[in-house]
Amino acid sequence: MRISDNWKLRDFKVGEAKDLEVASPEYIDYFWMTTKVPGDVHSTLMEHGVIDNPFFGHNDQKCRWVEEKVWWYRKVFTHDEGVDPEAGERMELIFDGLDTFATVYLNGVELGSTDNMFIEHAFDVTRELKKGKNTLAVKFDPVHLYAESKKQYYWSGFSKKRIWTRKAQSHYGWDWGPRLVCAGIWKDVHLVKRTKAAIQDVFARTTTVDEEKAAIDVTLNIQAYDRKADYSAQVTLKNQEGQVVSEALLQVNQNEGVHTDGAIIAQGLSGEATLHVHDPILWWTHDLGEPYLYQLEVKLFTGDQAIDHFVQSFGIRTLELMLHDEEGEHAFTFKLNGIKLFAKGANWIPIDSFIASVPDERYTHLLTMSRDANMNMLRVWGGGIYERDIFYEECDRLGMLVWQDFMFACALYPDYNRNFMNNVKREVEQVVKRLRSRTCLALWCGNNENDWLYEALHASGEIAHPFYGEKIYHELMPVLMEELDPTRLFWPSSPYGGNDHNSREVGDTHNWQVWHGNIEPRVFGEPQLQDYSVEGLSFTNFKKDYTKFASEFGMHASSNRYTLARNIPAQAFYWGSEEMMYRNKDMHHKKGILLMEGYTGAPSDIEEYMNFSMLTQAEGLKYGIEHYRRNKPSTSGALFWQLNDCWPGTSWSVIDYYGLPKAAYHYSRKFFAPVLYTIDYDADQELLIWALNDRREVLQDEVTLMVWGLDGDLLCQRDYSIEVCGNDKRLLDVIPEQDLLKGMDPAKVVMVLRSKHGAAEDQFVYLRSHKEMEFQPTRVQVAVDEQEGLVRLKADGVARMVKLELDEAWLSLSDNFFDLLPGEEKVVRITHSAGKMIPWHTLSVSALNAKAEEIITSQP
Repeated sequence: MRISDNWKLRDFKVGEAKDLEVASPEYIDYFWMTTKVPGDVHSTLMEHGVIDNPFFGHNDQKCRWVEEKVWWYRKVFTHDEGVDPEAGERMELIFDGLDTFATVYLNGVELGSTDNMFIEHAFDVTRELKKGKNTLAVKFDPVHLYAESKKQYYWSGFSKKRIWTRKAQSHYGWDWGPRLVCAGIWKDVHLVKRTKAAIQDVFARTTTVDEEKAAIDVTLNIQAYDRKADYSAQVTLKNQEGQVVSEALLQVNQNEGVHTDGAIIAQGLSGEATLHVHDPILWWTHDLGEPYLYQLEVKLFTGDQAIDHFVQSFGIRTLELMLHDEEGEHAFTFKLNGIKLFAKGANWIPIDSFIASVPDERYTHLLTMSRDANMNMLRVWGGGIYERDIFYEECDRLGMLVWQDFMFACALYPDYNRNFMNNVKREVEQVVKRLRSRTCLALWCGNNENDWLYEALHASGEIAHPFYGEKIYHELMPVLMEELDPTRLFWPSSPYGGNDHNSREVGDTHNWQVWHGNIEPRVFGEPQLQDYSVEGLSFTNFKKDYTKFASEFGMHASSNRYTLARNIPAQAFYWGSEEMMYRNKDMHHKKGILLMEGYTGAPSDIEEYMNFSMLTQAEGLKYGIEHYRRNKPSTSGALFWQLNDCWPGTSWSVIDYYGLPKAAYHYSRKFFAPVLYTIDYDADQELLIWALNDRREVLQDEVTLMVWGLDGDLLCQRDYSIEVCGNDKRLLDVIPEQDLLKGMDPAKVVMVLRSKHGAAEDQFVYLRSHKEMEFQPTRVQVAVDEQEGLVRLKADGVARMVKLELDEAWLSLSDNFFDLLPGEEKVVRITHSAGKMIPWHTLSVSALNAKAEEIITSQP
């Protein structure tokens, strides 16, 4: 039974009310606000008009009072189901997530308190539950009450108080989002009837596999309330047609001893079975094959009575992380079903500042966008949350691997405090047991940047304290992971490895030379220096980076016009306004200007800012990622920072808050494509033309290199017949710049690599930075077929970064921010993720060197 409807909410000043009075069934709450569960306080206040939208203007500052209050949730519900304790029946009240310092009352009885947002909280309410009406109340104390008495002078980015609270660290603000310290019942609430025992968790993993057969070990852990009963389980694996391909009977008989969880006292029992599957169909990332999923079912019995069940999708696959290659050299290469994988993707931050208010459909849409951009891995960053089940379900289905951080980021954490460490231990145990059977899960990582930044800042004299938190990632977690999930590598931190935890020689790295201007390489004991200059921050520095695995790197870009205009007062919608600057939560705003100065030139108005920042981000990521991919197999992954936004701001994201892609998103579909034709080139140097094939199959294709004048003339072309083995690369040609141009001005030409058989999209390469190019004005013809949702575009000359804009959120465009060659037609399909009507009357089409003179529309 879900307890989700008809909740009420009210605030109190600290100390204003007596807890047992407010929790009492007799308390009058007629005039409290209605609220949604799952949900949060801020979203409720917005819905009732108590606070203005915190994302508009500076409104987040106007609602800081919310985090200072005590908040109470109350609900009356009816329970009519009989419970027979003599027959081993009991009732449990389960909160999937409480954010964060909560006290739970049922019918005026205090059931217990919580101090961790990330884990489930269960209460035995067999005696306290009444037949008929019941009153459930939950009190949320402000987080500052807990943290203000704790030491707060340790290094902790963005907030000193957050290190003591096991809640989303980014709620306190980050360099891409505002401070909005949420509270509330942020996940589902259930009332569950148990009979004698319940499934605690199921751990399924592929142990051996070949073309003819696979073995899947399944471990079942249960909580047995009746310790005298006998338990067994039926374990079944079904294919996508619903046919049983393997089954086994599991005897639950291994005594793990009596344990307690709050008021729940149970005996921990476990058992194991092995499923044997003939002719297994393997799960692959979508770029290497089909992400085939079976269905795993576990039914728990006592005698002939079925008392609990578990169902989850399951993919048969092997996955390992190679830390050394065949020659014994350092590596960081994921190997899926025996095939080396180049990890292509991005970092995932919380989907919203108000996570609980987001529908599952938004997860599905963003993850589908990631798959469609040819990403095969996402990193769940360590300052947010362990994601909802829908996130991992969709990654399983879509064929996307997940790098999973534990929720510790950019801070020292009080590992000397026993209560804190016990809290962390419960968190790790519960999270690992919840996620370890997920096919998509590739890696557990202890924290984000703590090891690297502590050593660098300690060497610089900015941190004088011991490495608080070290016991978590280097003592507690390794022991727990060896016990709970030995099937995956545990990586202590990101970045990690080498002489400097951000060393390019060992482990994974975060390249913040680009954007932050870090001077690298450095070694242990040296201060971390920075170079805030055009050259120091330039994305051309990516080419100096020969990392084993780039797990963070990126550049800012503006959100789309619609997103900005919806959240900035009209009178402040101009470049340089305080409201525009407020969209950028990074401290040193000049970094974005310096990056643009190096490539596009600095913007002079808001239109140029939107265009120049998007183009710089897109071309910068393209420059870096194509370099990393050309360096395979020594480099084995590139996960840029970041995929998404939690609010409508200016950040490193490639998809803005309203689901509208920036230019870099559409570029990513091309630079992450399994087949990539790429040119390694710098001004006045040789051009090295490469073909990269990340597929398992041999690539055979015909490729044409065309050189076009920006005035619209085809100047020359070269043709190549190529064959590239699976998971390999090939150098096609080396051409001195002067041999190719034959006296032509490099600022007046564009090169295009084109696949004859459609193995890859056209690759446009400019021989000079954008500010040096001499684009000619051109015209773009636009025809719209509203019934089919198609836009047809054609340009007279070379059109640079053609952009389609409409006044609507969550639009999907088959392409955008693309270049056009003279006379060639481009067709773009536009749909809405929720099936809403497209506002065609708001369509605007432009390019950096063109505007659509006329948009011809055909209507149904």
